[in-house]
Amino acid sequence: MKQFSITIAGGGSTFTPGIILMLLENLDRFPIKEIKLYDNDEERQGTVAGACRILLKEKAPQINFVETIDPEEAFSNIDFVMAHIRVGKYAMREKDEKIPLKHGVVGQETCGPGGIAYGMRSIGPVIELVDYMEKYSPNAWFLNYSNPAAIVAEATRRLRPNSKILNICDMPIGIEELMAASIGLSSRKEMEVRYYGLNHFGWWFDIRDKQGNDLMPKIREHVSKHGYVTADESKQHSDASWNSTFAKAKDVQALDPMTVPNTYLKYYFYPDYVVEQSNPEYTRANEVMDGREKFVFGECQKIIDNQTAEGTELEIDEHASYIVDLARAIAYNSKERMLLIVENNGAISNFEPTAMVEIPCLVGSQGPEPLAMGEIPRFQKGLMEQQVAVEKLVVEAWVEKSYQKLWQALTLSKIVPSAKVAKDLLDDLYEANKAYWPELS
Repeated sequence: MKQFSITIAGGGSTFTPGIILMLLENLDRFPIKEIKLYDNDEERQGTVAGACRILLKEKAPQINFVETIDPEEAFSNIDFVMAHIRVGKYAMREKDEKIPLKHGVVGQETCGPGGIAYGMRSIGPVIELVDYMEKYSPNAWFLNYSNPAAIVAEATRRLRPNSKILNICDMPIGIEELMAASIGLSSRKEMEVRYYGLNHFGWWFDIRDKQGNDLMPKIREHVSKHGYVTADESKQHSDASWNSTFAKAKDVQALDPMTVPNTYLKYYFYPDYVVEQSNPEYTRANEVMDGREKFVFGECQKIIDNQTAEGTELEIDEHASYIVDLARAIAYNSKERMLLIVENNGAISNFEPTAMVEIPCLVGSQGPEPLAMGEIPRFQKGLMEQQVAVEKLVVEAWVEKSYQKLWQALTLSKIVPSAKVAKDLLDDLYEANKAYWPELS
């Protein structure tokens, strides 16, 4: 059986140890001969890599492990790039969240102004990684789960249309696990879903078990009463901010009770509520820095100091196993059904053909085959047209270095109340992102 070489781009991420543990857990399904970590922050990556090297030595000494900041070393002789980069790290995420709140607007890392700012930072570096892969390993596949996935996907569609890139997001997967738990199934893999939307902006409209029985009535009823909160605590993110997001899904679903929604729609439908609930001094970025960031780096340092991973509290990132499912589907042509972000091309028949939509696809060695989702209702279509225009304008603004188009994008965002607020926001975000955005004119 072929063994694969993988580069994890974003080697210094807090998610990297969990992903490596998850890859190790799945070696019987997806054999690996080499894992390379690549990052442009050598010091940050050094801590994560130091711990991962020891983990691998203890659990799978046969796997070759490389940590590097050299693109040629990182991207030569590989089969897959798994990319989860965060340009500007959590310090910039904090600004993405706090600057909009200062203007009374939702501050969120992928939605509205924060997502637009993050998108403008991410486009160039993601394209750079794709180019490294194509230069050094032209037959490799680029599995992108870097946020904001919608803007990144539109940028890769426009700027690298022939590249072997798959854009995927873990949020629907997490929600499907909660749905499965809410109706007593052991796994989302017992369900077959029909879903349409954009990334962080979509709806499930048909869910069946493998025998074809309709599960939607039970799921819709649960969501209408409890959102995605389930009795099984282990399925939840533990932070209070996540649990309130899962609960709020019941109010989001009320707008179209025949479907069940992606949780991120709360930012578009209830922005006033979100701003009221937000603490402009302490946002989600602060929660993550004080929680996950400290924990993961503390655990990594402990492994390095003790020279063993024995007793570590680092955990397998179980819900990241979709990355293995995706890589396997390509490697073994398994035609697994997965939600991916792909060019619409008629899959949603009454929607913009060049929009990057999130829909079920069959994945094989040639990449994704999108499944037809038919016509979508006017309510969702109107919302999606507005949002896809925002995403396309952001990418055009980046390509053309256009202040005007970025102002238009912010004005068009459903979260932003007026063109004046959009301009004030743009000026503040531009100032904060001088080191990362192109120079606008």
